[in-house]
Amino acid sequence: MGDSSGGDFGTAYYRSLDPIKNLRIRVHLKRVTGSSLVPTAISGDKNDGDEADVNDGEGMALKPLRGKRKGKDTAESSTSGKVKTNTDNEEEHVFGWQAKVFSRREVQLYSSEASCEGPLEQKYHRDVTEMKAQGGRTTKRLFSYTDHDNFTHREDQSLATTAPDESPSFLAKKMGNARRRKKIERKTRDGPGDSLLLQRRANLIVERPSEEHQKSSHVIDTPVTTMYIMADLGIMDGEPKEEDECVLCTIKVSMGGVISISPDFTHHREPYTLVTDTGGRDTFQYTLTLASQGMNASEQVRENRMYKELLQRHTDIINSYVGQDFEQIPPGTLRLCILGEILSAKNFEYDGLYVHYFVELPKDWSADRTQMMSGLTHTCYTKEIEREYTAYFSHPFELEAYYQREETTEDDRDLLPVWPQLFLEVLSLDSWQRYRTEGYGYVTIPSTPGTHTFEVQMWRPLGQSSYDDMRRFFIGGSPELEEPSYVSVPTTHDSKVLSRFGLKTEATGSVTVRLNLMHQSRSLMDAATSRKQVGTLIDRLGGMTMQAAVMNVLDAFQRARKRMQAAKDTLSSV
Repeated sequence: MGDSSGGDFGTAYYRSLDPIKNLRIRVHLKRVTGSSLVPTAISGDKNDGDEADVNDGEGMALKPLRGKRKGKDTAESSTSGKVKTNTDNEEEHVFGWQAKVFSRREVQLYSSEASCEGPLEQKYHRDVTEMKAQGGRTTKRLFSYTDHDNFTHREDQSLATTAPDESPSFLAKKMGNARRRKKIERKTRDGPGDSLLLQRRANLIVERPSEEHQKSSHVIDTPVTTMYIMADLGIMDGEPKEEDECVLCTIKVSMGGVISISPDFTHHREPYTLVTDTGGRDTFQYTLTLASQGMNASEQVRENRMYKELLQRHTDIINSYVGQDFEQIPPGTLRLCILGEILSAKNFEYDGLYVHYFVELPKDWSADRTQMMSGLTHTCYTKEIEREYTAYFSHPFELEAYYQREETTEDDRDLLPVWPQLFLEVLSLDSWQRYRTEGYGYVTIPSTPGTHTFEVQMWRPLGQSSYDDMRRFFIGGSPELEEPSYVSVPTTHDSKVLSRFGLKTEATGSVTVRLNLMHQSRSLMDAATSRKQVGTLIDRLGGMTMQAAVMNVLDAFQRARKRMQAAKDTLSSV
């Protein structure tokens, strides 16, 4: 765990998996002297890089940090609200998480029942009345604001400028005073008599919302819970003023267990110093220490054992889903995994483009029946970028194919495999549902694994007269290829020469395609195991049948040799 400082006082970030209710912070405030001995109005020690200890126990993950202080030493305590000194010049208090400690101004405000309207104010009125019956406030200057109070620090407000004298706007004040709520999933029961729960409210719009309704219903959806530790630095015998209140520490806790404390614990550093702006120019020093109760050795061992058991159970569940066996393929078979993406198309005549693609498997290649060997992209309109009209598809597709060479004959001298081909057809569609063929193209799947990017140049056939161009412009439609694989060499073509003489074509735009290829075969695993220098994958796959035949002959020769040796040994012994 590390802490990072920012600003004059510094902000530290801690992570804890334990309940936040166990957090205890001890604050020691002391009035030192006037402002004549302090050169600046606010000064703090910026000591970055201090690291807090980590405790893997059920209490807070931060151990109590004890540092040397100037002045009188204080006794350690983990009980919230325990006070050592309680005077106007020096006092100490232990704050629990979201523990409400009233200030002098709040005691005067909530003492009158007539000024308490909302439920929270009425609760504070009862608490103040009970506190007075028990002897009054336990602190003089120290108090706190919880997450439910209408208080927002200036640093948490959204100001337009960095001017120190800027006041927040009306909207910033209202949004700052709104309640910070968490998302609550409302569950409804299924059964007779609950039909009213599913009915909507008669009036969904509140014409004149009350202030309490605004605080409880306005949308500030933040998972951060905040608490402020404050100090009243005014004159104790005078009238309490809101201007005399100062923020000593801000604690924020997120849903992920991240705790931010600003300023950080004093640790072994000097106390923080504050100077008031009143006529007295009084100087105060305060320290922040962690007072959470740590765990003993037996509790730590028990929690560590629980974490190990939980981790082992999670690992077993994952293993049951995944399994231990690695998926293998039959010997002499190559598995080709294609993760492709049609990125973009540019420089075509019409707008509203979409791409029709399909993969053609040649001889000795196969695929499962569940594989989608063809598909269509969505329709995309072009955008002018660097004087080129480009349509971005970002359409992904994937498929798997298997290569396994059949028995070769003496006339079959081509041992290199013929790789699959990806055929592309670009079409356009306008608002009148008129479609036109914009171009054809193809890509041969590379024989090497990895990432490959191609810019396929497209072309389209032309008609024999101007009638075809007029028909393409007015009612759509254009000359098309009966066999899309005619762009390359069709699989049904048996002749050694493919003639396209007499076919009028026109170059159109281009399509950018990215292919991510993966190969899997037993020969690759054998090469990695033996750590020998072997040929390329094509060489191994091409000579697989020949190598198998040679190995069969050698194995038969070795077996015959062993039998002859055994017979020779038998005759010599006789």
